[in-house]
Amino acid sequence: MLISELLRYLHDNQRAALRDLASHFDIEPEALRGMLELLERRGRVRKLPANTPCAGGCCSCDPASIEIYEWIAAEQN
Repeated sequence: MLISELLRYLHDNQRAALRDLASHFDIEPEALRGMLELLERRGRVRKLPANTPCAGGCCSCDPASIEIYEWIAAEQN
């Protein structure tokens, strides 16, 4: 998987949970977390605070156990 694919997915979906990304790309969450941390340092995505709801609406997950990452749109000049 390329980082560009991850960026495209987050751009298209605006936000996603780590476990959903891992499932979508068929990659271990720890490996994916490393890529997301790199993108976060570059200012392309941000990790949302703990207890941020995933917007799935099912309420079956403990919000404290979900890592959600969000696309950061480039500023328009």
